[in-house]
Amino acid sequence: MIPLRDSQPSRKVPVVTILLIALNLLIFLYQSTLTEWELVLFFHRFAFTPSGFFASISNRQIYWPILTSMFLHGGLEHLIGNMWILWLFGDNVEDHLHPIKYLLFYIGTGFVAIMAHTLSMPHSDVFTVGASGAIAGVMGAYLILYPKARVLTLVPFMPFF
Repeated sequence: MIPLRDSQPSRKVPVVTILLIALNLLIFLYQSTLTEWELVLFFHRFAFTPSGFFASISNRQIYWPILTSMFLHGGLEHLIGNMWILWLFGDNVEDHLHPIKYLLFYIGTGFVAIMAHTLSMPHSDVFTVGASGAIAGVMGAYLILYPKARVLTLVPFMPFF
C-alpha cells in the first residue's frame, strides 16, 4: 500500500520537516555528482557500519556516522519513499511535539534504529544508510497521536504468475 494523504490537517507550516527533506535532497544531489569511487569514499566517511562501530568503539569519530548516515540514501527510490512518508506524517507529528522536540525525536528514533540494527547484526560491514529508522519513529508517533486519522492509500495491482 502506498499512502497518498491523511485526514489530519496540520495547524502550522512544518518547518523542521521541510528542512529535513531539503537537507536529504541536497545531500542526495551531491551524492549523484560523485564518481563511483568518490561515492565509496564518501560512504566510508559518512555511512555507518555495525562492525566498524564495535571495532572502534573507543574512537570518537565512529559516532559521527550514526547521525550522518541518516541523511544518505542508497538510491532515488529509497530517497523518494522516505521523503514522501516524512512529508505525509511528519507535519502532524511536528505540530504536536513542536519543532525542537520533533527534531530531537527524529534524530533519537533514527539513533535507536541504528543501534537496534547494530545489535542484531554486529559483524555486518554493509553500509547502513537512510532515514528509514527515523521515518519509522515518525510513523509510530503518528499512529499513537492520531489513532483515528484516516489515511488514503493506493493499493497497486500486482499480478502473480
